[in-house]
Amino acid sequence: MPISFIKPLTNRQQGFTLIEVIIGIVTMSIALSVITTLLLPTATQSAEQIHQIRAAELGQSLMNEIIGKAFDENSDMSGGKDRCGEAAFDSCTSNANLGPDGEAGVAQFNDVDDYHGVTQDDLTLNNLYQGFTVDVSVCNDSDYDGSCTGDNQTAKLITVTISDSSKNPITFAIYKANY
Repeated sequence: MPISFIKPLTNRQQGFTLIEVIIGIVTMSIALSVITTLLLPTATQSAEQIHQIRAAELGQSLMNEIIGKAFDENSDMSGGKDRCGEAAFDSCTSNANLGPDGEAGVAQFNDVDDYHGVTQDDLTLNNLYQGFTVDVSVCNDSDYDGSCTGDNQTAKLITVTISDSSKNPITFAIYKANY
């Protein structure tokens, strides 16, 4: 019979004890909870950035549409001889009368102040902008101070406020001058 130097493992225990398993589970759960609390805010922030980009696209698109319209219903639509705010021609829309001039909807709007008071209910937004809200205001502001006081009609302040589904408002403002 050959001599063997390897002892059989008959008296030794193999595996983990119950206490070691519990300590391992507790350690693992603490580590996972720390990792998830660090990663969860970054996932939320990346979603907010997507909403902000969509809001910016919607706001820019709406601003482009509005600014492309005529200055006023009563002035020359092509910016010719009859201009609001000039001494010879002073029958343009006052701040009290801003809004649609009998147009049936946004598709028929032909001048800037028709958009005053427009909300998302007036616009046809596709599924990409579901949950967004839109508010548009227009006022005469010839001194460019944002106060919209007075009725000098040489410039109109157009303000578009877009709120995403988290109700974070993003405001866009632009002036349309009468020329």
